[in-house]
Amino acid sequence: MVRLASALAAIVLFLGGAGLSARQTSAPDIVADVQAALASGGLARGELTLNQYRAARGMTPEGLEALCWLARRALADKLYDKADQYADEARAAAAAALRDDNGANNPRLLTTIGSAAEISALSLVEQGARSDAVYELRKALDVYRATPIAGQLESAIARVTLEGRPAPALEPGVSVGTHLPRAGETVQLLFFWAHWCQDCKSESATLTKIADKYQSRGLTIVAPTRRYGYVETGRPAPPDRELRHILQVRDSQYAFMRKIAVPVADANYKAFGVAAVPMHVLVDRHGIVRLYQQGVMTEAELDAAIDRVLER
Repeated sequence: MVRLASALAAIVLFLGGAGLSARQTSAPDIVADVQAALASGGLARGELTLNQYRAARGMTPEGLEALCWLARRALADKLYDKADQYADEARAAAAAALRDDNGANNPRLLTTIGSAAEISALSLVEQGARSDAVYELRKALDVYRATPIAGQLESAIARVTLEGRPAPALEPGVSVGTHLPRAGETVQLLFFWAHWCQDCKSESATLTKIADKYQSRGLTIVAPTRRYGYVETGRPAPPDRELRHILQVRDSQYAFMRKIAVPVADANYKAFGVAAVPMHVLVDRHGIVRLYQQGVMTEAELDAAIDRVLER
């Protein structure tokens, strides 16, 4: 019996160190303790407090929630790598626990996933990758739409997206093609692309149809792009050589772009938070963003978005 008791104790100790602890009763309020430590001693003290808790009890759902508070503090301190590390760890552990029978009904785990996703998104925004932030939050919402954190994720999307906000002004940069249209003249579909992007090229036929279909109804397409410092097969290239390559790709792959403005400027990517292409931004006649979506879009998806804006 003594040996059996010792073996069971060892198993419990192992579980406490390896994953979510089985010992979750009579636990201290680690969330409050970490918050107090952060307030009095900053991130270092908060980390120490949580690490001591983990050493004694393993990582409980409460501990994962406390880990999100470390991520929030790291974000506030502009320590983005640490914020991402903590948020990713919290989200992965909570998701794994939800798949386990012991955590299936724990609302704290779901809340942790929502909080971690929001923190990661805010970190991306601070690093200039707003489009990635919206993309990742929308993916999370697809997974957890039927759960209590759907509203939390929707609120996070509303917080980081440009939809419903005034569109930043486009910089002409090195202007290729026609001049930029003035704000308010037409509804504008901004198609951010890159000369190396195969997904962008796959949308060329769709955008040609969209241009033909909606031009008479007041839609203008603008195709911002930027230099990346290289041309085909990744060969380094000076700005003038890369600009010639951009023109070659435009003329060979994007027939519709020959009649529209193609501003070449890093500033537009920064202003709109574009981290990946293709990226679509639909701006109404009042200069308000009505669509902010990264990734390939179908003709039906673009039709639906453009029709809504043109009917306003």
